[in-house]
Amino acid sequence: MWELVKAGGWLMLPLILSSIFTVAIIIERYLRLKRSYVLPQNLLLNGNELETIIARVEQNEAIKSPLGRVLGAGYAQRDQGEQFARAQMEATASKEISYLEQNINFLGTLSAVAPLLGLLGTVMGIIESFLMIDVGASGNASMMMPGISKALITTAVGMLIAIPAMMAYRYFQRLVHEYIAELEQQSTLFHAALFFKKATHAQDLHRHAG
Repeated sequence: MWELVKAGGWLMLPLILSSIFTVAIIIERYLRLKRSYVLPQNLLLNGNELETIIARVEQNEAIKSPLGRVLGAGYAQRDQGEQFARAQMEATASKEISYLEQNINFLGTLSAVAPLLGLLGTVMGIIESFLMIDVGASGNASMMMPGISKALITTAVGMLIAIPAMMAYRYFQRLVHEYIAELEQQSTLFHAALFFKKATHAQDLHRHAG
């Protein structure tokens, strides 16, 4: 392995750093973008009653998830009116979406930069090969081998970094878009249930009492 690094030249350093960043971001985003963490099943209004979700939002456990923090922001401001509560939920959701998208664009940048670094190594290796050949040694093919080796190694390493980085970037991008859509849906359902259903229920009770 060390021989390959030496043969690839100084461009192997940024390529190795790119590979380390790529692996670190993939692992970190994989752990942070688990569905059970972003959208806990016990906070989804689809399969739970509003009172049950409110009880969970009031607990400290709920604020550990993005969905819980968004719902908690609206519930905490319920006495200020539905418009103010909606604004608080939207502001909190913007922060959570920014957090969900964290480092994903950087991963996409790495997937684009790595093959360019490999291509740069290719060009420099070929230039080095031709510079090593003078008129008197034009028939000595061995003089070109170090430069060609550098060109092939940096190109291969760049592609090995770029391919998984691009696949992970596309996967996490799609996953975040799905989470954002469901986060907005659950927020809207919770807001409607918290204000409009309760208002309707109160009017029915008042009508029956009358």
